[in-house]
Amino acid sequence: MEDSVHDKVVARMTDYIESHLDQHITLRDLANAGQYSPWHCARLFKESMGIAPFAYIRRLRLTEAARQISSSDRRIVDVAFDFIFDSHEGFTRAFSREFGLSPSRFREEGRPSPVFLPPQLRMRWRSMQRGESKVKQKAAMQTVFVQIIERPKRKLIVKFARRATHYFEYCEELGCDIWDTLATVKEALYEPVGLWFPQAMHKANTGEYAQGVEVSFDYHGEIPQGFEIIELPPGSFMVFQGPPFKEEDYESAIMNVWDIMKAYDPSLYGYEWADEENPRFQLAPMGYRGYIEARPVKQLSGVKPAV
Repeated sequence: MEDSVHDKVVARMTDYIESHLDQHITLRDLANAGQYSPWHCARLFKESMGIAPFAYIRRLRLTEAARQISSSDRRIVDVAFDFIFDSHEGFTRAFSREFGLSPSRFREEGRPSPVFLPPQLRMRWRSMQRGESKVKQKAAMQTVFVQIIERPKRKLIVKFARRATHYFEYCEELGCDIWDTLATVKEALYEPVGLWFPQAMHKANTGEYAQGVEVSFDYHGEIPQGFEIIELPPGSFMVFQGPPFKEEDYESAIMNVWDIMKAYDPSLYGYEWADEENPRFQLAPMGYRGYIEARPVKQLSGVKPAV
């Protein structure tokens, strides 16, 4: 019962923050919203969300500012002032620390809109048991970029394993040099990927996971020995890109993105999962760019996508 009361207190504070993001917010304001003392509210917020209230506010403001920068031609200084940053320089420093590049470079490179604290993920945190790992709470707080991409009808040069359901089982069966062979295909449309095939696309006597590289539908070039080529249907994908990570932390970086993907609701952007229509795929985990994985989606009937 006590946990339920505490969850409601934190929910009232986060709701207040979201509705006053473009205004100055004090600890007294949060206490009034939470209906407890300032000290008690700050403690409950940190315990529940894994981050102090004003660090949360700052990150949420930066995320919303990044969305405006990527989706409009407004002056960056105007966006900074909208989200209660006192100067262009202060905003630039904070933005660069959060996203790894300046606001102007963020706009020039056409980065996808970042996603931070989607409602369904926030509800997941609220229902966490008090004894849950702080590592999981920290993972959930990481900023993840989300975008929709389109793939045409195409072909896939692929090598199937017999039993593999993920990368490590695949390597145990076939070795870890398949990726290097795929990288030699000069006509490839994109870099090599690891793929999880839906049941409807499974070939007899093959595993769920394979590695391949996409080529155009009219490709008639060489196929490496031991590989085969199959057709893939056109489709839309929701791509999740996690933050940069240290190379030795690649496993936790993957798990962090998976946790967010499991809780994510694509209807926020006017889509629904379409796992049976195309393979889900991952790019090679590289620390400098973060872990990247894509899951097939399709537009909700009668809903205009927000992406």
